[in-house]
Amino acid sequence: MLTLHTRINQADQIAGDLTLPYELREKSRLCATLASGEDVAIFTARGTVLRDGDLLRGDDGRVVRIVAAAEATYRVDCPTPRDLLRCAFHLGNRHTQAQVGDGFLRIRQDRVLKEMLEGLGATVTAEDAPFEPESGAYGGGHGHHHGDDGGHHPLAPIPLRQRIHRPTDKA
Repeated sequence: MLTLHTRINQADQIAGDLTLPYELREKSRLCATLASGEDVAIFTARGTVLRDGDLLRGDDGRVVRIVAAAEATYRVDCPTPRDLLRCAFHLGNRHTQAQVGDGFLRIRQDRVLKEMLEGLGATVTAEDAPFEPESGAYGGGHGHHHGDDGGHHPLAPIPLRQRIHRPTDKA
């Protein structure tokens, strides 16, 4: 069985594709099957999140490309940027993973969240789409680039021991 363990930025040759939903791309230990039918084992550093297009090198030197699987999601659209921001705030307040798109949000399907978002004036549409949620302030970045444009970068990590300033703190 091919063991994949090292994320790399580029490769001259791709040996295969591994299509995974987000839930499995969050795991650091995983057995899966390539599109070719070959079984693979993934061993990455704890906390690693594999993103669509990431490349993993195996113990035999072969490189496999990660492909984000289409999954059951909701696309959240709003009539104004302010309304979309309100929806993002309420999702964050519920610690809901969300993908931030260009003028839309995407979340995993959840009937209760759908009703809440519709109550806020959003149009919520069921769709099968790759799910790429933000890594969050404490999740760190994954530092890989898509092409020459630099790609999307999640929020910068905040050190776990960073002092948080509160308005009540004395200078």
